[in-house]
Amino acid sequence: MSGFGPVALRRTLQTAGRTVLFSSLTVTTAIASLAVFPQRFLYSMGIGGAIVALIAAGLALVVLPAILVVLGPRVNALAPARLQRAADRDARPAEDGAWYRLSRFVMKRPGPIALASATLLILLGLPFIGIRFTAVDASVLPPSAGARLVDTALRRDFPPNRTAPLELVVGAPAGSARSGGLAARVAALPGVAAVSPVQSGGRDVSLIAVAPAEEPLSGASQALVRRIRALQLPFSVGVAGQTAAYVDLERSLADHLPEVLAIVIAATLIVLFLMTGSVVLPLKAVLMNALSLSATFGILVLIFQDGRLQGPLSYVSQGALETTQPVLLFALAFGLATDYGVFLLSRIKEARDAGAPNTEAVAIGLERTGRIVTAAAILFAVAIGAFATSQLVFIKELGLGTAIAVLIDASIIRALLVPSLMALLGAWNWWAPAPLRRLHERIGWRMDDPGGDREGGLAPLSTR
Repeated sequence: MSGFGPVALRRTLQTAGRTVLFSSLTVTTAIASLAVFPQRFLYSMGIGGAIVALIAAGLALVVLPAILVVLGPRVNALAPARLQRAADRDARPAEDGAWYRLSRFVMKRPGPIALASATLLILLGLPFIGIRFTAVDASVLPPSAGARLVDTALRRDFPPNRTAPLELVVGAPAGSARSGGLAARVAALPGVAAVSPVQSGGRDVSLIAVAPAEEPLSGASQALVRRIRALQLPFSVGVAGQTAAYVDLERSLADHLPEVLAIVIAATLIVLFLMTGSVVLPLKAVLMNALSLSATFGILVLIFQDGRLQGPLSYVSQGALETTQPVLLFALAFGLATDYGVFLLSRIKEARDAGAPNTEAVAIGLERTGRIVTAAAILFAVAIGAFATSQLVFIKELGLGTAIAVLIDASIIRALLVPSLMALLGAWNWWAPAPLRRLHERIGWRMDDPGGDREGGLAPLSTR
């Protein structure tokens, strides 16, 4: 193997390898934030997703370089001649590429393009204001499923709402004045259709089933749960059942969501600052991720909550989105969006460290990453978008929502908003307070002569 191979591999690890490391940290942190929730299915998805991201980074940084060293110039031996010629053409100057020309076009008129792009995302996100949530029940199953058929028959042929009652566990024995008085008191509450006779649940415990007047999970049934729990009683009363479990789930998600947001946003700001030395670029990345996510949620509301595309997507709208979908989608989409942003900003920073002006560095960075990010986004969107073929509506929501978020980020955000905003901000893109700038000068790194072909090393970051 000639000397070019090790040199090229070393330079790749010093540039792209560092990018892979930063991007894996952002994805790992975003997905691992799900472990904050006490719900085991969210917790396990967070741990599992973080492990997958770390393993993928390890393979890319350790195993792949070793394989490339072993293969040497034989790495393209089985590729068709046409693809080998295309690979040779990839060494052309950055100024010859379509993404370079697109970025130049955008940066010649940054104000109108930034305004139009942001306005479009905001308009797409407006339906998100009216989002409603629900839980999974038999209605999400295919019409031919046995559980769905039984649930339909119970709803149609029997008194309403008897299959999902509120279950009261009372700290008083059956037949006592306390349990009988509670049953009568609950029966007088608004929103109650029927109360079953008090049943014994043990020596000092009794059970009462309460049928709500409205559908389970409806606003009226949730209000009934809260009314029963708000009763002032000298003995303990626990409320369980489908609606009560949903109320508790919503409360738990709401209680832990601020912590998840803080972890993901803080990790994004820290990682991007360590990579760029700027406080503006990380804040801008968080803002653009928020625009992208709001647009995605708005589209999901239009499709699944409002019942559009029920025919093409083969589902029946529940009139709301499944409660955990925004949480899952936030972790996945935010991590992936930051991942793509890391790839773009790393190339822009390398060009700037090499002496390129701000707009030229942006154009070069977009050219060097445009095809890679677009191809990765399309492949990921196709893979996870296949979930839209599932017969379960909440799986459709997750698959289609993640695919939409990734495609929005790879197109409107990376191709239009990033170059236009960076052109508008100019030198302010790289601003940081003096203490943080000095900190980054000590811990930050840049490529020394990144365009050269000699064996180079990492040099301390220079600020311009």
